[in-house]
Amino acid sequence: QVHLVESGGGLVQPGGSLRLSCAASGEIYSLYVMGWYRQAPGKERELVADISSVDMTNYAASVKGRFTVSRDNAKKEVYLQMNSLKPEDTAVYYCTAQDVVSGRSWGQGTQVTVSS
Repeated sequence: QVHLVESGGGLVQPGGSLRLSCAASGEIYSLYVMGWYRQAPGKERELVADISSVDMTNYAASVKGRFTVSRDNAKKEVYLQMNSLKPEDTAVYYCTAQDVVSGRSWGQGTQVTVSS
């Protein structure tokens, strides 16, 4: 079982920046994909960005050019740098990781609110 803990959420004004972090622990064999999803009230959970173990990245169209996903394989951490934030980015952000043995795991979520 892989345990994921997010940090870095909060309240920010439109146009501002936030950086989310997620640390993985537990029975880890190989985290071949790590990334972030988000869920806004009344909406389905959606992919924000993910990154493979060889740093191939994938972004939702709505965040491309504003958000950057990265990872530190030695620390087993994944990050999401969010710039030029918009009110529509308000959501609970979930860290996710896929391990070759235990499959997909989810963090508990961290709230990001973009409001003036």
